[in-house]
Amino acid sequence: MRRFGSALTIFGGLVLAVAAMSPALAHEHPSGITDLVTPAVVRIEAEAHVDITLLDHIGELIHVERSYKVPIGSGTGTVINPEGGMVTLTRVVKSGKDIEVYAANKVFAEHYKVKIPDDFERHTVKNDQLNHHLQECYPPKQPTATCIFDVTTEIRVFPNISPPDKEGFKAEIVRADSSPDGPAVLVPVGRADGGAGLPTAPLAAAVPDKDASPVAVAGFTGRPAVNLPETVDIAHLRAGGAGENGRQFRDPQNKVNEPEKLGALVDRGLLGGPVIEDKKGEVVGLLVGGGKDGRMIGVREITKALAEAKVAPRRGPIDAAFEQALTRFHTKYYGDAVPAFQHVLDLYPGHTVAAAHLKTSQQKRGTAEDEGAKKADAAVDGGGGPPLWMFLAVGGVLVAAVVTAALLLWRRRSSPEPAAGPSAATRPGESSTGGTRPGGDTPPPVPGPPPPLRRPLRDEGASPTVVVGRSFPALPKVSSTSPGQPVLVARDPGAKPADPTAPGTGARSADPAAQKYCTACGMRLGPVHRFCGYCGHPSET
Repeated sequence: MRRFGSALTIFGGLVLAVAAMSPALAHEHPSGITDLVTPAVVRIEAEAHVDITLLDHIGELIHVERSYKVPIGSGTGTVINPEGGMVTLTRVVKSGKDIEVYAANKVFAEHYKVKIPDDFERHTVKNDQLNHHLQECYPPKQPTATCIFDVTTEIRVFPNISPPDKEGFKAEIVRADSSPDGPAVLVPVGRADGGAGLPTAPLAAAVPDKDASPVAVAGFTGRPAVNLPETVDIAHLRAGGAGENGRQFRDPQNKVNEPEKLGALVDRGLLGGPVIEDKKGEVVGLLVGGGKDGRMIGVREITKALAEAKVAPRRGPIDAAFEQALTRFHTKYYGDAVPAFQHVLDLYPGHTVAAAHLKTSQQKRGTAEDEGAKKADAAVDGGGGPPLWMFLAVGGVLVAAVVTAALLLWRRRSSPEPAAGPSAATRPGESSTGGTRPGGDTPPPVPGPPPPLRRPLRDEGASPTVVVGRSFPALPKVSSTSPGQPVLVARDPGAKPADPTAPGTGARSADPAAQKYCTACGMRLGPVHRFCGYCGHPSET
């Protein structure tokens, strides 16, 4: 029973542990999902510059000139193409309040020393004459107006770069929405980018339809600085809701009041900041609202505004290089990520996310966390390939085989070959059939001659020998006893001349072994040949 009770206790503990872990795992967001967007997040500040001239003609006509800077709005924007095109909310860059009314109140209070609030409302003063002049100063402009206004809007953009840009760059409004919470499209004044452009954020095709879809929001609560990086937080989209009213947020665990949390972020500076889905890291909307009600307008409104402004969203070369580096970084191939992030910084030296990830990759390169180093060590330790000695042995065998074959071929070519002279039957100038002597008897065959001498090498400088082919009728062979003409034969230099009276000798007797050969080429000649049938050389020379 004790064992059974202990088992039940352990089982119950495991069930509680799993139940506690499941919501936490479901709520967990992937790390690094905002890396594609945060480099393109910018701080936007807009203010109006108003020049006012008050015509004071109560006494003598006096021109009272003043200049004022009136804040319009501030918030977060997102770069959507390398040329610097941006999207944000209209109320970040355009105020619904009347700037001229503000300037009129201020100039009257300063010049006439009357108490008029510095706000955007129309007021009255007790002095009837001053009040008349004040009402004529307010817009719209009339022929009897006492004030002349010149209002311009200056928009400054502070990119997410390191070191931070304290001046930023100017931008202008290309398209503003009629609603303050509608999207506005901005473009830089002049060139705000380098040779490769600015980092951009990818736009999603649609907003996730699923309830409690996990997302992230990003933006700046002030001008970017070393101690003020971008702010990133997580949220979840509630199902339903679109258009100008926006889509609300809801925590699926009901632990956090997400509309209130995001409304506070809007008031701190994330107004117009991107809302990023957690699958591909793409922008699905912009953050709107404030107070205790943070909401989102969807990507459909963004793409519509871009189309009306004729500003096309697209990715640039910096983004392509950065995505490759991020893939290696988040798969923990830190050794491969180091040169990839260095390439990104070559294209855009101020890239804050690439610089931070490069530092981390350099610290973890070659350590136990580096997957590339693990695979390299496993290949060496586990014999991932054939050992080196095997390649060396095979190479040695191949070299020996090649050397042996070369030696055999050289010896075969250098060995002397037997001189194959033409046979008597096919000798030039002779017939293959023997002639018949008068009387009808066939002469005995003549013994074969000694091997012909090898033809000497000719002088390359001499003129070439012309081979003349001649045809002669077949001559009958004569026996050694038949009379014949004297021929030139080779003899032993030390031999004595034979006795002409000795039997078997004489001018008309022929030695069976005596055979005439061409002195030029060594070819066998017939007994009556005057010229060599092979080379044409005279036989009597």
